[in-house]
Amino acid sequence: MRATFRFYARLGDFLPYARRGVAFPHDFEARTTIKDMVESLGVPHTEVDLILVNGQSVGFEAIVQDGDRVSVYPAFTALDISGLTRVRPAPPDAYRFVLDVHLGKLATYLRLLGFDSLFPEDYDDANLARIAEEEGRIMLTRDRGLLKRSVVTYGYHPRSTDPRQQLIEVLRRYDLFDRIRPFHRCLRCNGLLVDVDKAAVADRLSPRTRDHYDAFRQCRSCGQVYWQGSHYERLRAFIADARQADGR
Repeated sequence: MRATFRFYARLGDFLPYARRGVAFPHDFEARTTIKDMVESLGVPHTEVDLILVNGQSVGFEAIVQDGDRVSVYPAFTALDISGLTRVRPAPPDAYRFVLDVHLGKLATYLRLLGFDSLFPEDYDDANLARIAEEEGRIMLTRDRGLLKRSVVTYGYHPRSTDPRQQLIEVLRRYDLFDRIRPFHRCLRCNGLLVDVDKAAVADRLSPRTRDHYDAFRQCRSCGQVYWQGSHYERLRAFIADARQADGR
């Protein structure tokens, strides 16, 4: 049996170069769902938003038939496809992330912008997938196998290996520019920051810091203390650059 597939837009990033942007035949023997066949071709289900079989929208559970023409699309941001069968549920209103061990810098950047971003360095793939499922978090990883786990509902595979570019990708993928709230989360542990009196943290400050600064914030979870030191302007410039990447 044979079906013809075409993957659109950035889904082609997961395919061999010769299969990008073109229709190609795929031979198969066993009875197989669309989801399993799409993933066998290299595309994680978390990256797919719409599938058309012979021009009709179908869900992941549809069975591929001999002669089918299958068109696979990523998430749409500019087109209204509300009348079609979207295979990917809409992301939760609260955009919360869990990142694998290879994306530590991206986790720090997301926290800097105010996004709830877990980065459990000592967790294996099974535990990361469990967190994503139980807490409704969006999995961020460059490990396709992790995104293909059936319990992972929301996920994204950053294409770039550069953490700054990865941040822009995530902001654009989930249209998060208007949700940026910088300096609200601890860069070390992801906890929320609160204003704190200088006297309450004085014993944790160097003499120079006590003499030169008066406004402080502290993490509710780990107790890390923050102030607008010499690094502050550099961080503000970083945040401004991230916001400008919106392009609107």
